[in-house]
Amino acid sequence: MKILRASMLMAVLVSGPAFAQAPHFNMMADGPGKTPEQIEKQKAIEKAYKDTLRKIPDAAGVNDPWGGVRNEGQPKAIAKNKAKSKIGAAGGTAN
Repeated sequence: MKILRASMLMAVLVSGPAFAQAPHFNMMADGPGKTPEQIEKQKAIEKAYKDTLRKIPDAAGVNDPWGGVRNEGQPKAIAKNKAKSKIGAAGGTAN
């Protein structure tokens, strides 16, 4: 009888973590439907979000923090950016 109890206890202890990883299904995923006002409000929020994303400018240059460490085989874009930054540093105004 003790062996049966011990084996049942081990089965429960071993299966516990496996059960915790099982997918859990939510039967009420969407809940109640949205009203027409809520749908229009959501569309307006999404439109404003997309318009805001369009206003963000694209990155102009290459961001390479280790660009100064490389000696051989540097890409031409990085070399051009270094030349521009040296010119800008020499002729720039102090803040």
